[in-house]
Amino acid sequence: MTDKSGNNVSDDTLSDDTPEEGSGEEPMGFIGHLLELRDRVMRSVLVIIVIFIVIIAADKQNEIYHLLSMPLTNSMEEGDSMIATGVITVFLTPIKLAFILSIFAAFPYLVYQAWAFIAPGLYRHEKKLAVPLIVSSAILFYAGILFAYLIVMPNVFTFMRAIGIDGVNYAPDITLYLDFSLKMFFAFGIAFEVPIATILLVLSGITTAQSLAEKRPYIIVGAFVFGMLLTPPDPLSQAMLAIPVWLLFEVGLLCSRVIKKKTSDEGDWQALSDDDMESELDRIESQEDNSTK
Repeated sequence: MTDKSGNNVSDDTLSDDTPEEGSGEEPMGFIGHLLELRDRVMRSVLVIIVIFIVIIAADKQNEIYHLLSMPLTNSMEEGDSMIATGVITVFLTPIKLAFILSIFAAFPYLVYQAWAFIAPGLYRHEKKLAVPLIVSSAILFYAGILFAYLIVMPNVFTFMRAIGIDGVNYAPDITLYLDFSLKMFFAFGIAFEVPIATILLVLSGITTAQSLAEKRPYIIVGAFVFGMLLTPPDPLSQAMLAIPVWLLFEVGLLCSRVIKKKTSDEGDWQALSDDDMESELDRIESQEDNSTK
């Protein structure tokens, strides 16, 4: 195969250094991308609605809420119970839980739709890295939620109960507990994405593993600040978020070094300089102009 200047170009080089545009199809315009984005968003919303209807039709939202509240109810003493202070709280709270659960259940499909939208514009070496990073991101998000539910929340409620005021009737509201649980799930789900963020920072060339390692003390302090902002105002929950964030940062640092070394040894991926990037953009624009003639 020859390029525009008549030089021989191998298929491997072309496939690794140019976006995959499909089988002879013309490049999609801006309006076409908007229409595709609309279609994928509508499919995602439709899947969420279908899962939501299934949960409501199966009448499982109440059982799911009882399962969700176990970290709290297991720490409550005999005679304590949860309450509903709103007029229609007993109806709206399970509905809200079913909707949030629908989003969590559809998360893999949402990630797939996002991936299918951006994949045609990626290079082959970017796809090799993107697929495992996306899968790992979903797994780590769910792992953060499980960590919060199984370890953090039971210990936090036990700690709160131990330091509480004697003689006070403990009756938490079901809506406030749901909001608290979702906040914890979101905080720990995002916190467990630290390895992915670290790897992306290193591979994108924004920073290096050595530079991040030198900034470790600041990152540890930032982890505790992050825990202070996203968890209840008690030292236990803050520490139980900050310490995993620090450890996950170390894991991401190690993985980024391994991946960077592997890609460098294979010569499979190198960051483009500004001149190379301009040349690449000019070449793509020239191909698009020729295809429209």
